[in-house]
Amino acid sequence: QVKLLESGGGSVQAGGSLRLSCEASRDTSNFSPMAWFRQAPGKEREVVASIFTETNNTYYADSVKGRFTISQGSAKNTVHLQMDSLEPDDTAVYYCAADCVDPPRLFESIWFAANYYSCWGQGTQVTVSS
Repeated sequence: QVKLLESGGGSVQAGGSLRLSCEASRDTSNFSPMAWFRQAPGKEREVVASIFTETNNTYYADSVKGRFTISQGSAKNTVHLQMDSLEPDDTAVYYCAADCVDPPRLFESIWFAANYYSCWGQGTQVTVSS
């Protein structure tokens, strides 16, 4: 079973920036899409952003558009989330996710659906203070 390993979480003041990274635990076929979700205390898990690695098409939740940027890393099955202008409402555990099916299914119309993604990381905490 391939694992996704997240890094880069932490605490920051409102208006600050953080960069999250995610990589697969071992060499494997190309995953697509790769995405970030988040879950705040007492709330449901929600999508943040997704990237289809073959086309580099990206999708964002309305709440983070213009502030967050998802990108592919130089290594296969690596993805980053650059988070700028952070707000207290961004406080959550952030999870990396990927559709690990080979060959990739590439269902761009459901990029936001958690059940589309078959592999998940353990999560990394992001805390934004006011």
